[in-house]
Amino acid sequence: MFELLLTSFPVVIRYFQLKRRGEALTVWNMRTAVFLWAIMAFTLFLVIFYFHPKSYSGLLPFRTVSVVAQTSGPVTELPTVNGQRVSKGDLLFRIENSAQAAAVKQAEAEFDRLAAAEVKAQDTLLVAQASVIEATASLEKLQVDLENAQTLLARNVGTQDTVRELESAVAVAEAEKGAAEAQADLAQSDITQAIPAERRAAEAALERAQVALAQTEVRAFSDGVVTQLAMSVGSPASQLILSPAMVIIPDRPEGVPIRITAGFSQVARATLYEGMPAEIACDSNIGLSFRNAVLPARVASIQPAIAAGQVVPGGRLLEPENGLQRGSMLVYFELEHPEHEAIMVDGAGCIVQTYTSNLSGVTGHIIAATGVVKAVGLRLKVWGALISGVGLAGGGAH
Repeated sequence: MFELLLTSFPVVIRYFQLKRRGEALTVWNMRTAVFLWAIMAFTLFLVIFYFHPKSYSGLLPFRTVSVVAQTSGPVTELPTVNGQRVSKGDLLFRIENSAQAAAVKQAEAEFDRLAAAEVKAQDTLLVAQASVIEATASLEKLQVDLENAQTLLARNVGTQDTVRELESAVAVAEAEKGAAEAQADLAQSDITQAIPAERRAAEAALERAQVALAQTEVRAFSDGVVTQLAMSVGSPASQLILSPAMVIIPDRPEGVPIRITAGFSQVARATLYEGMPAEIACDSNIGLSFRNAVLPARVASIQPAIAAGQVVPGGRLLEPENGLQRGSMLVYFELEHPEHEAIMVDGAGCIVQTYTSNLSGVTGHIIAATGVVKAVGLRLKVWGALISGVGLAGGGAH
């Protein structure tokens, strides 16, 4: 341990003192030096581990896209295979769509019916308008005849029966004119209101049918790689999100830096801060050349809550004793150099080492300098992970 070596100088000095004097090297003679050594080593351990916290739970999280069907039916076409790269809009699989296609044809046929109904309504309007003109002319003639009959009656030339007959004819003509005008208004209402309303309803029905038909073709919503394909042609399409037909690992979004998460002890909250320098060593980047095995990073943000204290609605009251296990502080890290993002593998496990550098004064510089011990220790752990990963220490897959 470097801490023990750095603080062993009291024992070394005492050893040479006793040797120069010719005194025997005993526990009693070394008691002060050993005690001082223990105190200094403990103090150095405390300073290094407190101001430079480390986490073994580093992880590069990533999201997946579960692919499920929006409608039921057997799969009729499956152009994708496991491991295939797809782009947004690519066809993943097609479901039997005879019922949906028939619904689209039926909705399209409704437009032909509405077109015929519109032509019929226009013809009806022309007939009604002609009837209005005819009824108006007949009414005007009867009104003139009634006025003449009333004039003759006033001169004692005509008869009362003639006047009464003409008055009845005028009333009938007015009724016929009103009926013709109502028929014209009805035809006009069909053209301007009823048929357009039916057309809008038909357009909505056609859109619903087209959407239902489109749902029989499941397409990719993002660029990525298909994995866990669990279907074949003829198998029923799954509509359950817990049992997806396949999973897509989407590509990382451009312009958005990746973030590595790590859990730290709650005690480290007093030391961690945004912008804090760190080093990250991920298992997937370890190699014999040691190149890009340890990457510089910084603390991007610290989650303001600890997951262990989360309260969710339930049927039972919370029991505090069930929360004895302390949660960890979730910290997000971003790589110092964006070009390193290309070599990171999603889901990789990492060791995260932070270094305090925000303390001022001589003491602050000394504390920051002690971080070199943790830096050397991190690199030794990387070599240990390499040995374990290739199977020499019983680990790995070899």
